[in-house]
Amino acid sequence: MGEDMVGWARRVAAAELGNVLPRRWAHSCGVAARAAEVGLILGKDADLLISAAILHDVGYAPRLATTGFHPLDGARFLRDEHGADERLICLVANHSFALLEAEERGLREELAREFPLLDDPLLVDALVYCDMTTMPDGGRTIARERVAEIVGRYGADSVVGRFIRRAAPEIFSSVERIEAALAAQPR
Repeated sequence: MGEDMVGWARRVAAAELGNVLPRRWAHSCGVAARAAEVGLILGKDADLLISAAILHDVGYAPRLATTGFHPLDGARFLRDEHGADERLICLVANHSFALLEAEERGLREELAREFPLLDDPLLVDALVYCDMTTMPDGGRTIARERVAEIVGRYGADSVVGRFIRRAAPEIFSSVERIEAALAAQPR
C-alpha cells in the first residue's frame, strides 16, 4: 500500500460506500470513531482496528455484493483488488461473529477456509465492541439496543435475525470484556 493504513482504508471505504450507501457510510464512520477511542488498549494494533472498523461493512457496496454476505464479499474485495494486510482482511471477514451468520447462509466452510479467525481475542473483541455499540446512523448505543435494532430491522425470523439472536451472548461478552479493559486504563 505504501501509505498509512488508516488513510488508505478511509479512502477505499468512502469510495465504495460514501455516495451509494450514505447510511452505511455513517455507521462505518461511527464505528471507526469508536475504534479510535478503543485503540488505546491495543497499542501497536490501534491503526489495524481503526482500519478494520472503517472497512468492516464495505462488502455491502452494490458492486462488491457477489454472494450477498457482506463480510465475505468485503474480504474478497480487499484481498483481490487491493492486496490488503492479511490481518485486516480476516478482521473484516469475521467481524461481529460472522461465522455464525455464514452458517445460517451455508457459507461457513467457505468463509473459514478463505479467511481464518485471528488468534487475537482482544483485537477481535474490540471490533465487535465498536460495531455493536454504534447505530446505523453512526450514533452511540449499548449492545443490547443495537441487537434489538438489528432484529427489528431485519425481522426475528430472517437470516440476520436468527444469526444476531444466536450471536447475542457472545456479542455481549465481547462488549463486557472491552468495557472492563477500558475501565482498567489509567485516566
